[in-house]
Amino acid sequence: MAEWRFLAMLQYEVEPDVLRPLVPRGTELDQWQGRTLVSVVGFRFLNTRVLGAPIPFHRHFDEVNLRFYVRRRGPEGWRRAVVFVREIVPRRAIAVVARIWYNEPYISLPMRHSVAIDGAEQGAPGRIRYEWLHHGRWARLEVESQGIPTRPPPGTEAEFITEHYWGYTAQRDGGLLEYQVAHLPWRVWAVGRASLNCDAGRLYGSPFAYFLSGSPYSAFLAEGSAVAVHRGRRIPNESLLARVAP
Repeated sequence: MAEWRFLAMLQYEVEPDVLRPLVPRGTELDQWQGRTLVSVVGFRFLNTRVLGAPIPFHRHFDEVNLRFYVRRRGPEGWRRAVVFVREIVPRRAIAVVARIWYNEPYISLPMRHSVAIDGAEQGAPGRIRYEWLHHGRWARLEVESQGIPTRPPPGTEAEFITEHYWGYTAQRDGGLLEYQVAHLPWRVWAVGRASLNCDAGRLYGSPFAYFLSGSPYSAFLAEGSAVAVHRGRRIPNESLLARVAP
């Protein structure tokens, strides 16, 4: 259990071929109105608990991640999910455990943030900035909200981005880790100004450098909420092969 708060979300359109080598077996790319999007997301991780217990010095921290969107058919229909390309946290222990036990692409870097959100509920501009120290310089993700926060209407891009309630991670043996994420639907603010300043090639790999170097396709700020990430289910490689066999 934890809270995810003040999610600054910048979307970039990429060519599907950039992501296909990263799509976990048993899933497929999930597009929005024919566009293949990735999101750079910065947020506050608050009141973190593992199996109901707080971990000293690891309850409150920042995270910045690059993610994209996939889907996999479940008994109830399509499960819309996220896959992470890179996740940055300031706590080395979190990164090490996530890499070893779940094969999640975490790294640990010094981080800092600035959250100026007073009055944003009533429409005053809010400013959120997340920074991380990478190869000797501070990289930055920043947004400025405008207007009041509202629930995204069904079928909008904001709903598509925020309402993915599953995650998938490819495993070293070719299998898949599937986990469910539960939270209330989030309100979001429109964003008048958004910027990403980082060495995307060194951080995410050269295929992403071109697409992340320009202005984002879209941006918004989500208020966040309490979040429960359920224990993952490992799906063996053999089961995935059987599922797609003709």
